[in-house]
Amino acid sequence: MIEKISELVKDKRITGISDLRDESDREGIRVVIDLKRDENSSVILNQLYKHTQMESTFGIIMLAIENGQPYVFNLIEVLKSFIEFRKIVIVRRTTFEVNKARERAHILEGLIIALNNIDEVVAVIKASKSPQEAAASLCSRFSLTEIQARAILDMRLQRLTGLEQDKIKEEFDALLKEIERLQGILDDPRKVLEVIIKETEEIIERYGDERRTEIVASSEDINIEDMIAEEDMVVTYSQGGYIKRNPSSLYRTQRRGGRGKVGMMTKEEDVVERLFIASTHDYVLIFTNAGRLYWLKVYQIPQAGRMAKGKPIVNLINLGPDERVAAVLPVRSFEEGQAVIMATRAGIVKKTDLSAYSNPRSGGIIAVTIDEGDELVDVKLTAGGQDVFLATRKGKAIRFHEDDIRSMGRTARGVRGISMDEDDVVIGMDIPREGNAIITVSEKGYGKRTAVSEYRLQSRGGKGTINLRIVPNKGGLVAGILQVTGEEDLLLMSNSGKIIRMKIEDVPLIHRTTQGVKLIELDAEEQLVGMTSAERDTREEEENVSDENEPADPVFPEED
Repeated sequence: MIEKISELVKDKRITGISDLRDESDREGIRVVIDLKRDENSSVILNQLYKHTQMESTFGIIMLAIENGQPYVFNLIEVLKSFIEFRKIVIVRRTTFEVNKARERAHILEGLIIALNNIDEVVAVIKASKSPQEAAASLCSRFSLTEIQARAILDMRLQRLTGLEQDKIKEEFDALLKEIERLQGILDDPRKVLEVIIKETEEIIERYGDERRTEIVASSEDINIEDMIAEEDMVVTYSQGGYIKRNPSSLYRTQRRGGRGKVGMMTKEEDVVERLFIASTHDYVLIFTNAGRLYWLKVYQIPQAGRMAKGKPIVNLINLGPDERVAAVLPVRSFEEGQAVIMATRAGIVKKTDLSAYSNPRSGGIIAVTIDEGDELVDVKLTAGGQDVFLATRKGKAIRFHEDDIRSMGRTARGVRGISMDEDDVVIGMDIPREGNAIITVSEKGYGKRTAVSEYRLQSRGGKGTINLRIVPNKGGLVAGILQVTGEEDLLLMSNSGKIIRMKIEDVPLIHRTTQGVKLIELDAEEQLVGMTSAERDTREEEENVSDENEPADPVFPEED
């Protein structure tokens, strides 16, 4: 087996193994396999099962006679046939037991009648000339059957004592309850199954011992996803094209204004660009700035250390030479009734059914046709009947109804979503819901939380309203937007790879036309580039609470 593994590694049929050692001794077989960094151990193990003698299999033919005919069973059919056989056995046995109990109860009923009328019974017997005459007289006088009369005549005199009379009555009452229980089994098929289960468990408890063999799915039937724990991951992607994932629990909650925690080491000329949360079992639709779509499973994205930069995304998907990731959409399945809404830098929006993107190709597919000089900036999922929210870099925003965008084909261009100044661009999109809030942050770490209700509904294609007050030489332009409910945590990331996690309520809920407060302390050359929400961290651990980190009160300018 070890030689076979070595051959597979040399032939590069298995690429994730870095070292192989045989540590077997007199106590047993032990083979140690070291994996390369960030490799998926479950995938490697599945490959070893498939290509080596680490797992051996043998076939069986379950040929048996059923209803007088030979038949080849599968495992489920054998179990079903055995259960049906056990049902027949239980019903026959229970029928026999209930009949025996009724026969005994019938006799006891006659004895009780005799005991209740013992003096008269004795007189009838004494007046009779023969046992046959006595039996006939008893049947006539007390409406007894011949069997009951014979039992009375056969009864020993000691049964006339008070103690024996009590025993007869107790036995009769117990038999009536047993008859009721047995008849209940015969009348209810579910109780028959309960008896089968109970008796099987008793056999296991009495005779069961540790199993010598193991029943497992064959290697061809193993679903890798079943071997991977489902948990939320923070996925980061840098401008240099490096991607990785980390458990969201890695980042502790801090107070606003904190220094944050390094979430990714980047090369000097590289910066972190995108940050999102997804389950390991989710599909990840990767939309590029060129309007193309690729998809992965989250577990296919390499998990690396918090300080690691990750792996080049070109090793996972076939990006074109000028393509970069523009938006990432985690989805559980491609169900009917869901749609994808896309927005470009130039303010173009498009809506397409999600099912149109369920059949990806290795080279990607067209998600939206992009005009020259334009590019895709954001993508959201909707179930219909929602509003669309667009925000621009210069602090403008518009909210309009989703129905203002007609559903289009996968390769369509789209329609105008917002009208902007010539030097302004769209930086984000969301699907707002009443009761939620929109967090808007600037490049220099300022931000605020504004109720969705403050953004009035407008017609698609308008110029919008003020979303964030732009203060020259202070907060910078808008870096991003995010919709929150208030029950989650907020994660912010700078272009140097620094991450801070804070409670949503630490972001002040203020008017949409304000600048906001400082959420993260950035160095002079740093800029905020990523933002996402995560499930609330319940651990009571907070850092960086010095007075110097407390921001000044926000300024409330007049309405636009």
